[in-house]
Amino acid sequence: MREAAGRWAARDVTARRTQPAHDLSAMDGYAIRFEDMPGPWTVIGESAAGRPYAGSVDCGQATRIFTGAALPDGADTVLVQEEAARDGATLTLAGEGPAHQGRNVRRRGLDFSEGATLVAAGQRLTPARIAVAATGGHATLPVRPAVRVAIAATGDELVPPGSTDPTALPESNGVMLAAMLADLPVEIIDLGILPDNLEALREAFASVEADLLVTTGGASVGDHDLVQPALKAAGGSVDFWRIALRPGKPMMAGRLGDTVALSLPGNPVSAFVTATLFVRPLIAHLAGAADPLPKPIPAVLGEDLPANGPRIDYLRAAMFDGRVHAAAIQDSSMLLTLARSTCLIIRPPHAPAAAMGDSAEILMLA
Repeated sequence: MREAAGRWAARDVTARRTQPAHDLSAMDGYAIRFEDMPGPWTVIGESAAGRPYAGSVDCGQATRIFTGAALPDGADTVLVQEEAARDGATLTLAGEGPAHQGRNVRRRGLDFSEGATLVAAGQRLTPARIAVAATGGHATLPVRPAVRVAIAATGDELVPPGSTDPTALPESNGVMLAAMLADLPVEIIDLGILPDNLEALREAFASVEADLLVTTGGASVGDHDLVQPALKAAGGSVDFWRIALRPGKPMMAGRLGDTVALSLPGNPVSAFVTATLFVRPLIAHLAGAADPLPKPIPAVLGEDLPANGPRIDYLRAAMFDGRVHAAAIQDSSMLLTLARSTCLIIRPPHAPAAAMGDSAEILMLA
């Protein structure tokens, strides 16, 4: 069950039992027949959780009962202990008592009945859904296999993280993507840093055994942007290249046999945005999510925003004082701005200028 956390149900999970399985007491007190009000009663036994009273309650009788314990046969109401007085086996009313039959009782099937759908196919297995499935009689849950994701960074200028060489650029996309996928059911295959060499890229792509290949860098049209020709040379195909998105325009999508290939821009900010919008939802879909797309939420702008151009724009922003504030500089090279952001403001294509106090849609960032 624990291994199912964060995954998606591969089929409906239905209850194998009824919960509660019996009428239970919701309070500590005494199990009585409501028709015997206002008493007195004779206490004939005790019922505790896991240790029910074996007999039945008849006219003028009661049993001591504790929260979660099964009501004895014949009893239909619980007199709470704060409204009861007891002298040996004699029980009398010390308060107003229960107002109606069934008071302080959790009826059989109050939560769910056998056969009820507890988790629908495609729903994410959250802690609460795992708990209800366990209560419903399940020791294991149906999920799809983990999605195998191969990640590669391309570029001769890149060096592994940790370097302070001023002539090189520490590679950050690989660790960023792995961190972005950490809450998803994935098996990461780290292909490391690949050089700007057509044959080296072709060989690396041709040897990939994964459900999804994600590359960063080399997806544009420069002399050293070789991901697209390397993918084709490895036997793959390109479904689309370049999208009306800022940041992230030069993204590419294709296939390599049974492997889906997504090539993200090398710019870390652009890679982050495209991974948020495409990689994570695709993995959720492959893992069985019924509704894998990110969900925007409404927010109120904290300052004016200019009119937008022909591409949908995702502005790095932060929430404070109850409003969303876009970063002053949105240059896609500025990774620190992304690190300080808590959300992205969505600006549709050709959106008119917006004023402080206007509503906007945002995507919250983990």
